[in-house]
Amino acid sequence: MRFTSAGIGSSVEKDIFRLVTDGFDKGLHMEKLHELLENCMNKELQQMVLSNSKNPGIGTKVKVRPVLLKGELCFQETLYRGTQVFHVNKSASDMVDEVCDLMEQVFRQVQITTLHRECTVLISKKGTVTIKSKRKESDTAGDLRNAETGNGRTNAEPLEHNRTKQYILPEGDPVDFLIGLGVQTPDGRIAKTRYDKFRQINRYLEFIEDILEQLPADRTIKIVDFGCGKSYLTFAMYYYLHKRQGRDIEVIGYDLKEDVIKKCNALAQQLDYKNLSFRQGDISDCDDKDDVDMVVSLHACDKATDYALEKAVKWGAKVIMAVPCCHHELNGQIKNDMLQPVLKYGVIKERMAALLTDALRANLLEEQGYSTQILEFIDMEHTPKNLMIRGVKREGIRPTKKTDKVTQLMEELQVKPTLRELI
Repeated sequence: MRFTSAGIGSSVEKDIFRLVTDGFDKGLHMEKLHELLENCMNKELQQMVLSNSKNPGIGTKVKVRPVLLKGELCFQETLYRGTQVFHVNKSASDMVDEVCDLMEQVFRQVQITTLHRECTVLISKKGTVTIKSKRKESDTAGDLRNAETGNGRTNAEPLEHNRTKQYILPEGDPVDFLIGLGVQTPDGRIAKTRYDKFRQINRYLEFIEDILEQLPADRTIKIVDFGCGKSYLTFAMYYYLHKRQGRDIEVIGYDLKEDVIKKCNALAQQLDYKNLSFRQGDISDCDDKDDVDMVVSLHACDKATDYALEKAVKWGAKVIMAVPCCHHELNGQIKNDMLQPVLKYGVIKERMAALLTDALRANLLEEQGYSTQILEFIDMEHTPKNLMIRGVKREGIRPTKKTDKVTQLMEELQVKPTLRELI
């Protein structure tokens, strides 16, 4: 088995790029995939993401990244199976074999990101392999990786095991919107006071990466972002989907603050982010959208989240991503004699009401035909409002009748969630 540390070799790349989809048997395809993986399984690899699982029982996603263990370059595989996560470290050659086996048996897509290139591998149901490769827009990462960052450390050091997370938008790689929003300096360093925001942005993009295959690839993706605020995550979403993934998208952000909307529109124009616009308005005022593919609502206060979810359901949005905030409604309603010894403590009642609110919202979305998850958005140390409701409207999942258990629970606790009334 040949191994090189020079990144994706140009000669190999040209050979692979000629493999469109016709005239090759499955074995030859996997041979070329194996060759591609050999040429990028080195320290210049940023991450691999295997997705579009044929067998969720084995795994729904796999991530691969380089790590240094006792000074030796290894590769860490992170396998996601339901709510479980499994880690294993392998040598380069063993990881190449592992990824090939997984692509043959379990997954249909792998996204490979190195310092200089991005590569997408798709495997059809018949075993046909399509490989697309392109040079990254900003190709200064190789120099930055070997240059000192100003505090005596090099950007190569984060390979050390458990030292630094490998981000979708890696440190040291200048990104125009991050610079425009003050998260990065022009040379790609993260501003000292913006590390939490930088981590939040990357965590958000991981959630979008997970549902990428659910969004249309043959037309413009239409996205509405309610309560966009200063729009750090709105710009990140646009950049990732359009600049990094090459998708044709239209994003509209809504917020009540006129000054915020003006600043966001000005930055979008400055960056030449076409089809990214911001409008002043309330969620209830937005009633003229057709064919919306994705609805985002981050930290919309109290019942505003319910109105955003109602809009998403009404429009038949394929994907919903909501991070609720300020759960006042059920906190003022919840009553139960058996739970009174617990509910008499204000802080306990507040937390129970918040968790109950989001759990009921997730169940109500399931009644409307969404496969729904509640996920930890960011660490509790940064904000207690850290849960994301993510719903995906999958083919074959039909709306269900109101479930007796959900109705019974609401009756027992004497609560009437706004979302239930709206939908």
